Amino acid sequence: MLSIAWFAHTMIDRRRFVGLVAAAALLPPAPARAQRRPVAPTPPLDLLAAAERARADMLRAADEYRASLERVLAFYQADLNSSTAHVARQQDLVAQGLMAPRDVAESERARAEAQDHVDETRRRLAEADQLIAEASAALELARHPALAPGASLVTRALIRFNGRSPWSLTDTDKLRRFFAEHFGRALPVSAYGQTPVHDRLGFDHHNALDVAVHPDSAEGRSLLEYLRRLGVPYLAFRAAVPGAATGAHVHVGPPSERLG
Repeated sequence: MLSIAWFAHTMIDRRRFVGLVAAAALLPPAPARAQRRPVAPTPPLDLLAAAERARADMLRAADEYRASLERVLAFYQADLNSSTAHVARQQDLVAQGLMAPRDVAESERARAEAQDHVDETRRRLAEADQLIAEASAALELARHPALAPGASLVTRALIRFNGRSPWSLTDTDKLRRFFAEHFGRALPVSAYGQTPVHDRLGFDHHNALDVAVHPDSAEGRSLLEYLRRLGVPYLAFRAAVPGAATGAHVHVGPPSERLG
């Protein structure tokens, strides 16, 4: 049997428990536990600052690349001059009957190869100048709001048209025909899609076409008017450096982006 003492002790504990519960009911409710607020995401970098850094990086890389091309060009030009002089001497010997014409063939091949190196290096220099023009315009473009479809932006350095029509490199033939019919010469394409220069400098140019005409020239104005009639987007750059024609060209297609 349970003892009377145990029963009495149990009843005292129950009364104490009931009392504590009643007292607790009279207390003001405990404040709700504050919920942890989600950490706010880091605000995005200022677009102008980002554009300035991208522009500076692009310009630095393009300038360094251009300087290296100039050194290479000087070497190739010296080789071309030497090869040309050597061929001229051999042709004199042929004229004097002291050398067979077939013996000059190897020297002429070497000269042609040296000329190819010079031409290719100059072409890459022109591409670098055009990229410098586009990099120089990056900050200016970032300072303006996004263009609505069909709208234009004209500044001292560039002309941008946000055409509504899709553009593909397969449409280049239209431009070739238009240019040949109006100006009697081939469209001066300076960059067709992605080139080694764009790869080297980290620029996405896969669906773009660069045409080496000054946008303020008669050819340039006609080309821009034709692109506008077609609704094709373009960027026309007046120069890499204000006051100089170097780097002036028309970029057909949407603006290029930096490669990720």
